[in-house]
Amino acid sequence: MFKKLGLGILALVGTISFLKAQDKKDFVKYINSQHEWVDAVFNTLTPKEKVAQLFLVRAHTNLGQKYIDSVAQVIQDEHLGGLVVFQGGPVRHVDMFNRYQSLSKVPLMMTFDGEWGLGMRMPDSTLSFPYQMTLGAVQDNQLIYRMGREVALDFQRIGMHFNFAPDVDINNNPKNPVIGIRSFGDNKYNVTQKAKAYMDGMVDGGILASIKHFPGHGDTDVDSHYDLPQLPFDKKRLDTLEMYPFKELIKAGAPAVMVAHMNIPSLDDTPNMPSSISKKVVTDLLRNELGFKGLTVTDAMDMKGVKKFFPNGEADVQAIIAGHDLLEVSENSKRAIDLILKAIEEGRIAQADIDARVKRVLAAKLWLGLDKYQATAQQNLYNDLHRASAVQLIDELSNAAITALNSTEKIKSFKKDLPTAIINIGITANQTFQNELASALTNETQYFITDSMSKDDIKRITKEIKKNKQFIIAVHDTRLRPRPTMVLNKDVQGLMKKFAKKSILTLFTNAYALDGFEATKKAKTILLAYQNDAFMQKAAVKTILGQNTPKGKLPVTINKKFKYGQGK
Repeated sequence: MFKKLGLGILALVGTISFLKAQDKKDFVKYINSQHEWVDAVFNTLTPKEKVAQLFLVRAHTNLGQKYIDSVAQVIQDEHLGGLVVFQGGPVRHVDMFNRYQSLSKVPLMMTFDGEWGLGMRMPDSTLSFPYQMTLGAVQDNQLIYRMGREVALDFQRIGMHFNFAPDVDINNNPKNPVIGIRSFGDNKYNVTQKAKAYMDGMVDGGILASIKHFPGHGDTDVDSHYDLPQLPFDKKRLDTLEMYPFKELIKAGAPAVMVAHMNIPSLDDTPNMPSSISKKVVTDLLRNELGFKGLTVTDAMDMKGVKKFFPNGEADVQAIIAGHDLLEVSENSKRAIDLILKAIEEGRIAQADIDARVKRVLAAKLWLGLDKYQATAQQNLYNDLHRASAVQLIDELSNAAITALNSTEKIKSFKKDLPTAIINIGITANQTFQNELASALTNETQYFITDSMSKDDIKRITKEIKKNKQFIIAVHDTRLRPRPTMVLNKDVQGLMKKFAKKSILTLFTNAYALDGFEATKKAKTILLAYQNDAFMQKAAVKTILGQNTPKGKLPVTINKKFKYGQGK
């Protein structure tokens, strides 16, 4: 009888736990429901502390102890809602998080721009996953879902909670100076599917994800960090293209939406009004028309795109009037909080609206488990952040992204024992690609071609290269963020063109850069690897050696010859 009763109780507890888990999985419903912990914490907050919960302060560990201490003082004095975490190292970050949490009246929400994981801000000490543009070529979206789960594990292990990703901008302007490789591509359906896989992986893994940059930053030629871009398109165009991923992902339960700093007259004709602080965009369009009930967050409030026309804290006030739950990186949070309190007194902002947003933020913290906050352990941190499952997945994603264009003829005929010229453009010494090929081939010679070479040097080296039987041209873009163009002088271009037809032309650069290489017009086999990271170099080597079948498809249209969806 006791056993049966015990089993019955266990079954009941299991059912209740399952129902709670199901309820908790629906984040948007969860933060709009009543919770005892939320009410209890809310009732302890002063009017100033309530407003402060809506602010996220910038945090670094690479700017020295004085900077870390200054942010600690801000947290202690102002009781802000959380951090936006930038550069530093994981161990120093954990120290900082534990210290800041111990000083905070309410547990802090740690947010981070990690579009390709922790490595986006800490590339020297944590793992980077491929860029979103690289992932746009991957045909198995389950791999991208798994990436979301791995990113969530990294966030939880280091003590962070909220990733400002995925980027769901449709990059339909090749000259875009700020999105580019951060986008899954220029096809709205592909962007939406891949963003959903990444978003679902992170949320199922227990962290928050924010789709960005509403209503779409993909067709701009101005960087909103430095000025206010304008989108001149009509509402119909925006609705059917730029906003398509947002609408679909809102239906799919997106937890949060980040709003961009752009001037869009068709949505708000107020002169120089950034979309991020426009009530017509945030409340009328995003909340009311599209029905979004999750968290809204501004892009960074210290960017010139928003503060240029609304200086001295007025942008912060306008962001609250617009309807935001969270303000990212205010230029001066103390000033902003005082101005918002003044605006409440003047009737520009309703206290009830502030209270509702504070409760949503607190409910998000409850969903994240911050009601049971525990300090993050440092033991085995580095190993945990470099676990085998993440390293293996990076390799799987890299192999799946490699895209073969024109044909795979030169790969199929490639032989390890033939004299092989590896013609390297953009670097002056071996990288992973060169080292791994040297290990695999019995007779290879490395040639390094630079823009500084004279015509005579180019002629001399061309004669040496001709002595080989097979050829690989490797173009490396070593810039931190590969741009849509890569400038090579006419002599280097000429050498590439001379050997293109006989070569496997392998490009470790932005997909759009293909348009600037004369060699692509003659090459029989092009391998597009999208970025210069070691994991993409390894994947390219495997493909050349026949150990990986290229399955990637172009995520963007580059020109009339190379169009979205192409790949052998």
